[in-house]
Amino acid sequence: MRQIHPLQPIYNKNSKILILGSFPSENSRENNFYYANKNNRFWRVIEKLFESKLISNEDKINILLTNHIALWDVINSCEIHKSSDSSIKDIIPNDINSIINNSDIKYIFVNGKKALELYNKYLLAVTKLSAIYLPSTSSANASYSLDKLVYFYKIILEYLKK
Repeated sequence: MRQIHPLQPIYNKNSKILILGSFPSENSRENNFYYANKNNRFWRVIEKLFESKLISNEDKINILLTNHIALWDVINSCEIHKSSDSSIKDIIPNDINSIINNSDIKYIFVNGKKALELYNKYLLAVTKLSAIYLPSTSSANASYSLDKLVYFYKIILEYLKK
């Protein structure tokens, strides 16, 4: 079924890095917020990186913006079955340059292999910024514990200092 990305990007003019997923999960689309599936570990990783407890969506937005992080997805619309990245086809990418041109973003990170694949296929030539791969925070990526994800995501802290 064709789905259109329902979420606005999270960013402001001070954002230095952009984290891109592939496309919101069915749960995120229904709840109108990024990584809304309680089994996805994205927000738990962010909590550990910034030593904060995130209770509300406002808390989540604030921690990203306070720390100069933007969040969006590669895909604007696509055919997708439920939340299955492997079912994604007929892709129209998001206009990532609309964020880059209105912020201080110098680095792009991708959450998972599918996001990397799609970014490289549809957006790299447009943005001219190579993406830095981060392992997926999805519960489907069961080989990565929360601590292992935090270990890999710590690279974000180094890029925020640049």
